[in-house]
Amino acid sequence: MLTREEDIDAHALRRQGWTISAIARHLGRDRKTIRAYLNNERVAGVRKPAGEDRFEPFVDYVRARLAEDPHLWAVTLFDEVVALGYAQSYPTFTRQIRTRNLRPHCEPCSATKGRPAAVIEHPAGEETQWDWVELPDPPASWGWGKTAHLLVGALAHSGRWRGHLAPAQDQAQLVDGLDKTTRKLGGLTHKWRFDRMATVCHPETGRVTATFAAVAKHYGVQVAICPPRRGNRKGVVEKSNHTAAQRWWRTLSDDVSVEQAQASLDRFCELRGDARLRAAGHGGKASVLTIAQREPLAPVPSTPFPATITEDRTVSAQALVAWRGNFYSVPPELARAQVTVSQRLGEPHVDIATASGIVIARHELAPAGAGVMVRDHGHVIALEQHVLAGHDTSRPHRKKERIPPGPAALAAAEQLRARNQPDSHDRDDGDVVIDLGAYDRAAQGRNTLT
Repeated sequence: MLTREEDIDAHALRRQGWTISAIARHLGRDRKTIRAYLNNERVAGVRKPAGEDRFEPFVDYVRARLAEDPHLWAVTLFDEVVALGYAQSYPTFTRQIRTRNLRPHCEPCSATKGRPAAVIEHPAGEETQWDWVELPDPPASWGWGKTAHLLVGALAHSGRWRGHLAPAQDQAQLVDGLDKTTRKLGGLTHKWRFDRMATVCHPETGRVTATFAAVAKHYGVQVAICPPRRGNRKGVVEKSNHTAAQRWWRTLSDDVSVEQAQASLDRFCELRGDARLRAAGHGGKASVLTIAQREPLAPVPSTPFPATITEDRTVSAQALVAWRGNFYSVPPELARAQVTVSQRLGEPHVDIATASGIVIARHELAPAGAGVMVRDHGHVIALEQHVLAGHDTSRPHRKKERIPPGPAALAAAEQLRARNQPDSHDRDDGDVVIDLGAYDRAAQGRNTLT
């Protein structure tokens, strides 16, 4: 087999008038090989098969099976052709599928990368795109498990985006994130765009759920649902997701609270996200902040949609419950117990209930992340009494101290000895007699009977 470089040299020398024998001696090849390449009977870089093509009889079957099922595993197909008489190895089989390009392209299952993409116009104030981002390995102090959730909202026209950290993706957390992020973005666009998340629509049909329809009416926006498997439709927020994960979350310190992390994200968006330059029309550029300030956004309602956020908490030994960067008291009997904390958005208080659902405390809501301790006066008094009642003022025992048995222990020991040594009158004939008076009584009895 000639290399491509040798094939080029052979054709060039032939064009210069060299004979086949001279070219063969120059390249160190056989004359028949040189002649075959000069006559285009062989292709440079392609080795001539050593024997018959043993895969050729199976090509039609393999092509038909992969046309029926483009995702059929090669090992499954290999089992089928082996049963039909295929005698070569599995690596040879998969190589033949690749080199012959027998597996067809499946358009519905292919990724969006590489597809033709049309430019989608986003008029100012028209659309806000929303998406959840799962962030792995949050700080252990958050108590969120292995995953944190970030709701990202981006103005499609200007590219301005903000995010909201949440422990879950339920509808109450979604509504809370929508309200807070919308206020950070500066207002409402005409429509909100989502993918097919179950908290917004029915994933199978794309129809908005009844519960989220009430949310959309409260904020006065239209709801646009992306077509299935069309990630390009939310390209602005998808890029923001990538930025949030790689430029902010990746470098977040492990010793920050949730509120500190949220403040860090807001600063990042203001300093980095809003400073990006984008095309502003007529060949000019402007920052994201400048373009966003020109967008005609509608004002946000004065109160959020009244969804109720509910989360489980463990009461501390001081009968305190942590919630949004603050601490709220409960009766001392619930120390180290599991409780449920609920907050209705827009309401100025927070409720704490037992596992059975009984509300046992209601406190005025403190600003998130303030680090304050909100305690009911009755809870403080009850906790002090509970602690004092269980406090023992006795001197603790020394490790090397002589403490002999006391009167109670000696009396109990005497009772045990008496129990183990019963009276001789109660013994039967089989007992061992050690009293000589018993012998005397027995002898007198025999004399009387005689």
